[in-house]
Amino acid sequence: MGKITEILQAAQRRAKELSLPYEGALYPGEAYEIQQSAPGATLVDVRSQAELDWVGGVPGAKVIEWAAYPGMKPNPHFLAQLEQQVDPESLVIFFCRSGVRSHHAAAAATKAGYNDCYNMLEGFEGEKDDSKHRNTIGGWRAARLPWEQR
Repeated sequence: MGKITEILQAAQRRAKELSLPYEGALYPGEAYEIQQSAPGATLVDVRSQAELDWVGGVPGAKVIEWAAYPGMKPNPHFLAQLEQQVDPESLVIFFCRSGVRSHHAAAAATKAGYNDCYNMLEGFEGEKDDSKHRNTIGGWRAARLPWEQR
């Protein structure tokens, strides 16, 4: 069994254990490994454009806002934009700041017919530490995975 298969099977077990409504739940390092090694896998950043501008993003990720700043109003065109940018047959990994909005995006995409949806646990910035700062506990940046300021 190959490394990608092992990662996806672990993610699928997590989803079953947590009763998640999509295929699997990946940690940032696993999502990066899939991005690098699985042809056709697509990372979808569902954070707001403001977050991308202020905090940075993952090179190569598609950007489709789940909610827009200010006010974090839901994007009524999310699924239509997803259909325009992402093949429904591809493996799709959704992520946001901490994994909450991407959970909802993965669930919505699954309900809309995308069968291979994964949520990236911990998100781009992870949870707040004792000082109420992000990027130190969990997340893509704390794992020192590639990112860029936009």
